[in-house]
Amino acid sequence: MTGPQAVLETVLYAADLDAAERFYMDVLGLKLHAKVAGRHVFFKLAEQMLLVFAPGETIKPAKPDAAIPMLPHGAVGPGHLCFKASADEIETWRARLRAANVTIDLEFVWPTPDDRPGGRSIYFRDPAGNVLEFAESRIWGL
Repeated sequence: MTGPQAVLETVLYAADLDAAERFYMDVLGLKLHAKVAGRHVFFKLAEQMLLVFAPGETIKPAKPDAAIPMLPHGAVGPGHLCFKASADEIETWRARLRAANVTIDLEFVWPTPDDRPGGRSIYFRDPAGNVLEFAESRIWGL
């Protein structure tokens, strides 16, 4: 048996879920899949889910009669998520982020072993402070 072949879910945490929902829908254009007010908002990407949880809620154990049992979990501090994008898409995202008054904190060209320019990344933050990135998949040799 080989190892896992893909990531199905990525999780970030945000205390202000309303701000997170607006950001991911209005700025990034993600489609809302499900939400429970004050607990979580879920977004569907092509073949992956982005789950944004309120950390103060998901750390609580599930009620014994809960329809969906869930182990308590959570994180403290900002997380990181990188979205795959082509070079052209990165330019489009740069313009879209700036138009939405989202600060691009870092633009970076990754080095290659033979010192040629590699793939590019742009970094920015969501309203909860999570570090988000758009990057060319070739930064990982993909």
